[in-house]
Amino acid sequence: MHKASSTRNQIGRPLLVTFGLATLYLFAAALTANPYVLLIMTLVPIWATVGVSWNVFSGYSGLLSFGHAAFFGLGAYTLAVGFAHFGLSPWIGLLAAAAVGALAGAVVGVPTFRLRGVYFSLAMLAYPLALLYVFEWLGLQEVALPLKREGAVAYMQFSDPRAYVLLAVAMLVGALLINLWIGRSRFGLSLLAVKQNELAAEASGINPFRWKLLALVLSGAIAGVAGGLYAVVLVIVTPHSVFGMLVSAQALIFTMFGGVGRIAGPVLGALILLPLGELLNATLGARLPGIQGVIYGAAIILIVLMAPEGVLPRLTDAWQARRGRRGAGATAAPAAAASLATNGPVAPAVPAAAPPAPGGELILRVQGLSKRFGGLQAVQDVAFDVRRGEILGIIGPNGAGKTTMFNLLNGMVAPTSGSIVFEGQELRGLRSYQVCRLGVGRTFQVVRPFARLSVLENVVIGAFAAEPDDALAYGRAMEALRQVGLEPYAQVLAGGLPAVQLRLMEIARALASRPKLLLLDEVLAGLGGGEVEQVMRALTAIRDAGVTIVIIEHTMHAMVRLANRLLVLDHGKVLYVGEPAAVTSEPAVIEAYLGKKWVGHAAH
Repeated sequence: MHKASSTRNQIGRPLLVTFGLATLYLFAAALTANPYVLLIMTLVPIWATVGVSWNVFSGYSGLLSFGHAAFFGLGAYTLAVGFAHFGLSPWIGLLAAAAVGALAGAVVGVPTFRLRGVYFSLAMLAYPLALLYVFEWLGLQEVALPLKREGAVAYMQFSDPRAYVLLAVAMLVGALLINLWIGRSRFGLSLLAVKQNELAAEASGINPFRWKLLALVLSGAIAGVAGGLYAVVLVIVTPHSVFGMLVSAQALIFTMFGGVGRIAGPVLGALILLPLGELLNATLGARLPGIQGVIYGAAIILIVLMAPEGVLPRLTDAWQARRGRRGAGATAAPAAAASLATNGPVAPAVPAAAPPAPGGELILRVQGLSKRFGGLQAVQDVAFDVRRGEILGIIGPNGAGKTTMFNLLNGMVAPTSGSIVFEGQELRGLRSYQVCRLGVGRTFQVVRPFARLSVLENVVIGAFAAEPDDALAYGRAMEALRQVGLEPYAQVLAGGLPAVQLRLMEIARALASRPKLLLLDEVLAGLGGGEVEQVMRALTAIRDAGVTIVIIEHTMHAMVRLANRLLVLDHGKVLYVGEPAAVTSEPAVIEAYLGKKWVGHAAH
């Protein structure tokens, strides 16, 4: 078991903290006799659970939801209507509330994920507002839960209000355990990758729509259960109390105050803000109507100005700084890692000139590939073949259409016409994650790291495409890091790496998906002489390991030594294809790069 894998699966300490704090909370409730205080102590974990449900979706996916009141309200009405109109026990009603919340998440997610940014948030806001008027139109302005004197426990009607505190805490602990599991699974890691860089995540084999939809379904189920218990506690359900703006706002405010993306963030926010707001409303509400909303608004303003990531991250950072742990990850790499920038990964030396192209079987055939953006013909009738085991270099002046062609090959952009056949299968019409899973890896012209994840976590994102088992995926990720010489940096945050290590990490992430064909987009750009040699040694070793490479590059002296063949693009068309020596002496190529006046000089 690799270190990062075992670390991510060790949940003993968070479990101990969760159950320990829950026990203390219940002990405090047991010592309390005031019914109003017990009501507040019941509402705190309920609203914390709503915050957790919001965090499960928005905290991991990065999509801001203003509509979680829809799931909360549907859960509340499911239980209330089931109990009041059909005599359904609230115990069963809670399960029904979870199912309805999950179903609502699926129904809402399928059309709404087509939207981006503020349009997604506004669309989510429309759902609870629409449901508010729908339930009023249905005549459900007020649904009261009936009193059951016989079998009160079976209908969740306890004489001791402490029982409701116990139920609410149990529900919150369950939600936290789900959140804890997500944070240590490919579910959460995939969502975080999508949140930080969706294009890179999809190119690494992740289906963003699938994971976001699953997150919203799970989030809806948790919010539905919270709404169901809220109905039991308050006895009466009205559209404004469960679908109103304040419901979604509280979920967002509590989470932002505590810390978005932090498991305990919504708990801390609810624990501080809800009692404070209720206390001020009870004491000053008559003289200052709306004081509760003022408190929530002031809290968010203070957080945005003083601790944008929330109270919990600020406290955690201060504690780590005091203990001298902030730089632990960067200094943990052994001395061998420090010499990586100069020595590079262990790999064969790059020859002065690349060998002739191997005569292996055809792995990729491109025919008549074209792409038009409005009036711009970016790629025009491109055709070429790639044989297994070779390194094909693609060169051309800026604006020649090289990166656009890569985007067409891996499904990031749909071609206007043409055919892309990889190992006998047509790739046209497939999404990037589907192309990756078929065996085509990809890096980017501008490195796209998941900056807030470790190097190993960055690479394991790619391994998820090839390995269904998490432990095997981490093993594959470590193997890819060894291939490029980055194993000592496995636990370092990707955002702190210098340029050459970022390039190697992105190559390792593509390698982790076990590609048969690797598309590399200017991986030598911005590197010094020694760093170029380092990356070239790694690429030669990857080719020798059986991976076919197509590489875009402007560094001609490196391409001549690295590539078996060169393909020259100019104005979106193939200008010339051949061995490096022939290409670099071709007048048409020289003219495309340097201009007509240099053709005569080259001939002499």
